[in-house]
Amino acid sequence: MVVAGAVPVVLTLVGSNGAANAEPDRHVPVSQTEHGSHVAFVADDTDSGEGTPAVQAEQTPDWPAAQAPNVRPYRGMRIPDDTRSSLQWARPVPKSEYLSPVEFLHGPVPVAPVPPIAPPPGMLRFGDVQVQAPDWLPREPAIQLNDAAAVTEADLATFFDSVGMERTRSDRIASQTVGSAALGAAAGAAVASPFALIGAGVGGALGLAIGVPFAPIGLAAGPIGAAYGAALMAAPLAAIGAGIGAGLGATQALTAPPRALGPADAATDEPATD
Repeated sequence: MVVAGAVPVVLTLVGSNGAANAEPDRHVPVSQTEHGSHVAFVADDTDSGEGTPAVQAEQTPDWPAAQAPNVRPYRGMRIPDDTRSSLQWARPVPKSEYLSPVEFLHGPVPVAPVPPIAPPPGMLRFGDVQVQAPDWLPREPAIQLNDAAAVTEADLATFFDSVGMERTRSDRIASQTVGSAALGAAAGAAVASPFALIGAGVGGALGLAIGVPFAPIGLAAGPIGAAYGAALMAAPLAAIGAGIGAGLGATQALTAPPRALGPADAATDEPATD
């Protein structure tokens, strides 16, 4: 195979050397013509007798000139690198100086969407739960986690606004629901860890049994089966934990006692005069 592949290369080299030795002193005059923004160099081959250019090469001074379609530069505020968020319309974490009572509730009506809450610098924020972003987690996945949690929280707050809740109560219920759901999912995953190990072992064994006949590519079925088995055991318990946590958090935030911002304005009743 090596010799057969080398034969065309040898023939090409021999042919090129023969052509070079046949006409060692031949010179082709070149004339320059301009065509707008293009400059063409044309070789006048008068010896060929056909009156056609032998060599023609075009050079464009400003090449490449093509423009990619559908380019829309994204303009906005410069979010600091230590803030794991890409939501330009986010707001800071609200203060909990007061908490309004639950009153004047009604059916859902159209309301203005509530903007999401930006996480503090260097933090992962899931509602009212904030943890330091680990060093091993890349920045983009951290931004995706924070954005998903913030948008979910904002959607819940918008719904609670639509049924008549005041801003502080809506924020409290939304943030505590998301935070408790995150804690519940983590607790469910921790409880499921022994079962996840068993599922990983069984899934990895089955994957290897199926993939060994197709080795070496088939050996990749082992890790894939292990990951699938672990997820199959851990995901249901994590989802159950998230649902229980969300329910408990929403209930606790809904029944939390109100906190007054300050003393109420004294009502001035003027005595009746005859």
